[in-house]
Amino acid sequence: MAKRAKLSRNVLILAALAAIAITLFLAFRPPVTEVDLGEVRRGDLTVTIVEEGRTKVREVFMVSTPVAGRLLRVQLHPDDTVIKRETIVARMRPINPSVLDSRTREQATAAVNGTLAALRVAQAELNAAVAAEELARFDFDRTKSLFESGISSEVALQRAKGTLQTSQARLETAQASIQMREAEVANAQANLVGFDALGLENINGNTHGDEIPIYAPIDGKILRVMQESETTLPVGAPVMEIGDIASGLEVEVELISSDAVQVTIGDRVILRDWGGVGDLQGKVRRIDPYGVTKYSALGVEEQRVRVEIALLTPPQERPALGHGYRLEAAIIIWQASDVLTVPANALFREQGQWSVFVEENGIAQMRVVEVGKSNGIHSEVIDGLVAGDKVVLYPSSAIENGSKIAARASQSSI
Repeated sequence: MAKRAKLSRNVLILAALAAIAITLFLAFRPPVTEVDLGEVRRGDLTVTIVEEGRTKVREVFMVSTPVAGRLLRVQLHPDDTVIKRETIVARMRPINPSVLDSRTREQATAAVNGTLAALRVAQAELNAAVAAEELARFDFDRTKSLFESGISSEVALQRAKGTLQTSQARLETAQASIQMREAEVANAQANLVGFDALGLENINGNTHGDEIPIYAPIDGKILRVMQESETTLPVGAPVMEIGDIASGLEVEVELISSDAVQVTIGDRVILRDWGGVGDLQGKVRRIDPYGVTKYSALGVEEQRVRVEIALLTPPQERPALGHGYRLEAAIIIWQASDVLTVPANALFREQGQWSVFVEENGIAQMRVVEVGKSNGIHSEVIDGLVAGDKVVLYPSSAIENGSKIAARASQSSI
């Protein structure tokens, strides 16, 4: 009996010691950290600079008023097709004469009457000059005949000739005075010209006799109409914009100067999020040689460089794309095939070097790697990894070299 009791006590002691040992083991063993794992793979790698862009017609023609006058209501609208030198895009009338008040009209009437009286005086002077010239000519002819007969002297002949020349000069002066007085009458009468005199009483009607037509300068479509209603405009006032969307459409983006220096003319461009099916293709056509200071939405000062991109996709594959539309431009600055890549979110800096945690039999092993090009999602691996390696994504400070790790149960394949 005593022996059985002693055995039971030993069993209980051993069981208690085993429970304590298991508890201590579980309490002090290294924890297993759940992580997301990615794989090092071979594949294509493309590095792009992505920026928001706007479409624009390369050559926009501004139709403006050729003279000061009254622009009649524009009958055309945006998206209407026009033909060069055939389509009348607008019509103008000469500036209407100002309406005279009663006092001004009386003054103008008095001026007309004064110039008419001066004209009558000039006509009387002309009649007198004509009579004097005829008398001087008759006297010269008679004196000449007497001189040839030896009756009159040469002095009398020369005196008669001088009188004739003086009379002819007075006649010419009187004739010029008539022309001057007639011009004064016309000028005075012009101040009395009204709507009836110019035939503008039907200015809002359908008569086109005095209209100035404005023709389309190019083949294309109307992009925008700035002046649609009938109004009076000075010379050079803008009326509408016309452009060739089919063949003259391009894309304009503004890159940060540090990105612009990586772009070269001829680089291929992928145009996305334009609203249609698929992506559009383009290439860099021109890079401005100067930068412009602009401010971001957060108020950060930036140096922006304008880059023009030519559209390579045929117009029939982008029929709805117009002037001033938004899209996203991805400029390809580097690409290669069969490149060893690692997810960029697995990389971190350790003592100035790029490093990753590689999963080996449930243990995180830190490894220094050499990387090349990166597009923000994947990075090129030059040395330090091989295809098939599993790396820890988004490594936290809880993971160290030698830490036990396990793939997260809900992780999808990356």
